Amino acid sequence: MGADARAGRWVRERGVGVVVLVACGGLLATGCATMPDSGDVQPVKGAGQGDSQVRVYAVAPRENADPDEIVDGFLEAMTSDDPGFATARKYLTKQAARTWKPEQSITVLATGPNRDQADRNADPDNQGRAYPLSGRKIATVDARHAYQPVSPAAYLQSIHVVQQPTANGKGKEWRIDSLPPGLVLGEADFLRNYRSVNKYYFASGEDWVVADPVYIRQRQDPVTRMDPVTQTVKALLEGPTNWLKPAVDSSFPSGTELRKGVTTLTPDDQSTLKVPLNARADLVGGQPCRRMAAQLLFTLRDLTSVNAEQVELQGSRGQSLCRLGKGQAAEFAAVRGADPDENPYFVEHGKLMMLAVGGKEANPPIEVAGPLGTGETPLGSVAVDRGETRAAGVAAMGRDLYVSSITTEQELSQPVLSSKAVKPADRLSAPSWDGRGDLWVADRNPAAPQLWMVPDGTGTPVKVRTPWLADDARIESLRVSADGVRIALVVTRGERTTLQIGRVQRQTTGEESVVSVLDLQPAAPRMESVTAVSWAGPSRLVVVGREAGGVQQIRYLQTDGSTSATSVLPGLNGVTSVAAPHGDSEPLVADSGNDGIVRLAPGANWQPVVKSGASPVYPG
Repeated sequence: MGADARAGRWVRERGVGVVVLVACGGLLATGCATMPDSGDVQPVKGAGQGDSQVRVYAVAPRENADPDEIVDGFLEAMTSDDPGFATARKYLTKQAARTWKPEQSITVLATGPNRDQADRNADPDNQGRAYPLSGRKIATVDARHAYQPVSPAAYLQSIHVVQQPTANGKGKEWRIDSLPPGLVLGEADFLRNYRSVNKYYFASGEDWVVADPVYIRQRQDPVTRMDPVTQTVKALLEGPTNWLKPAVDSSFPSGTELRKGVTTLTPDDQSTLKVPLNARADLVGGQPCRRMAAQLLFTLRDLTSVNAEQVELQGSRGQSLCRLGKGQAAEFAAVRGADPDENPYFVEHGKLMMLAVGGKEANPPIEVAGPLGTGETPLGSVAVDRGETRAAGVAAMGRDLYVSSITTEQELSQPVLSSKAVKPADRLSAPSWDGRGDLWVADRNPAAPQLWMVPDGTGTPVKVRTPWLADDARIESLRVSADGVRIALVVTRGERTTLQIGRVQRQTTGEESVVSVLDLQPAAPRMESVTAVSWAGPSRLVVVGREAGGVQQIRYLQTDGSTSATSVLPGLNGVTSVAAPHGDSEPLVADSGNDGIVRLAPGANWQPVVKSGASPVYPG
């Protein structure tokens, strides 16, 4: 009996199930917020994919409920917002209720868990019954709120029920004494109850922030009783997720927490959010406090319900430690002073060209200055730095990588890197700039595969340590994040081409600089084949790929691999590359093969721009 079937009704005669209420915008006069006191029980559709307007209220077990009802009722109660999961615990034995920790982890299944009939032969002494649970596991969420996708795999667990004395001691009742750890939710229920937010930490040794996506409750957290803002601040203070931790720093002193008892944080009438901290923060002031406040401001900007123009950090006695406004926090952004009108670039007849995409209609392409815009050395792929002053271009045959100004005329310098591979397809990938001004490219030579980083675009190329690359892997393409801490890699192993996110770590010993890309994590595990990827903000990607048995699609994904039903973009055939701006105001741009360069403006459909263009990129 699956969750989809259970969610479609409230089983009154069996005494288990949930009450599902859909918010009606507060219009109590319509009667939507009242419970009918007569009439038959009517079917209601289950929560839509991530529909945060649907509220589920758990129902306690009825007297003399049979074992099937107990298991079904508990599975339903796990999907509710019940404070402390108190109703869900009523389905458990006293010991199980004490030891169950729903906050420790979440197992996310493609659909709700399927409960099979109990195998009575598995318990010959008739002391209880074991109910198999099955499903298709797609992700887990750990105690640090980090979403970790997995390649869809079979989920097999069980719930065991036993009889225990009733409260009055005059009979017995069925209760659960053994169950899987944490919460087990179908994806629709997970997205209805949880939402993704970005925490922000500083790149190690640097003065710009890095996004660290986590999931918090959409509404009040049942365990901590905190509202979403307070949950988010608490998650920030707890520190970065385990995956990102080796590459970032937090400015908050170790052990810094919210002051005891704080469950609600709301900006005052001056749009200032005051955040009371414990004694660990009492001695912090000056620049360290400004950095702490900047982490908070960047973290809170994803919560559209919070209009905080500035934050004030308070010590354990309520004293003000520092204040920081949004404008002041901008100095800590990974992309600073960026022109709001980001312009994409592309290759046309071997030349580097720029598209001015502002407005409803695309403007004619513009030739850029410098040797890469002349076509004397035909280009196959390009990358433009974040300041839009320099570009890197890989020659049409893939052998040489050049770097040149695109604002002044000059002679083309010698290539900064060359590949010795025999076949053009095995030579250099398209390059990518990080926010530090370093240039990245992969040499796909089967005889010597290597990921390279060129300091400042013109320094001596550094071999990036990639222990996973020797494992029969080939880098098809790459894109580095603006903060320089994460890299998106399209990697082929055998017959599968997948999207992986790697963590960039840098160490300097004396004059030697060691750069590594470690701990690759799947970012699109449901896609059987990935064609192209582009960063689309601090923790979001645009991915072109195909699911098993499906057609090519373009969709938004978080860097942690999570997604939603609203992330699929309008269809487009034959896409070979895609480019997204860092902000939200400019259009997506793609190479659609026979149709050339096309763009997708916000709220519109794909529009042809340049028939003969290829390899579009935004700065980065």
